[in-house]
Amino acid sequence: MLDKLLQPGQGRGFGRDDRTVAGMDMKEINRRTIEQFRAGGEIEGMHRERLLLLTTVGSKTGRPHTAPMMFVRDGDRLLVIASNMGAPKQPDWCANLAANNQVTVEVGEEIYAAQAEPLVGDDYSRSWAMIKEQYPFFADHEKTANRRIPVVALTAT
Repeated sequence: MLDKLLQPGQGRGFGRDDRTVAGMDMKEINRRTIEQFRAGGEIEGMHRERLLLLTTVGSKTGRPHTAPMMFVRDGDRLLVIASNMGAPKQPDWCANLAANNQVTVEVGEEIYAAQAEPLVGDDYSRSWAMIKEQYPFFADHEKTANRRIPVVALTAT
């Protein structure tokens, strides 16, 4: 089921050589966000209560990779959205999840192991509609990306 994350032609995210988005160095922004998150203080330009750190195992390297991202609570699971800020390609963490769906989640003061599963069918439709209603910028990302934006459920193991 995780192979549904990577659709034909979607590939990986922005790539190592193209790490800027709208003039922003995303690698540096992510590094700073992770550092501020783990320090427990304010996170520059972001809402801490809507942010988590997702650590995946690199699909090619086998090394851990941590990415900060927004999440939405849905019962006992957390939903993360692979919008990649509206880029035409999936974020790198999607390729990692397709290879290994066991992840580490850092949210608030908690750190725990979780299983990542992409939403499908009615669960996807319901959740994606709810996310776009609560956070309309995701609808903009969907239009700009011109692709189906995966929504992934993270469930503690």
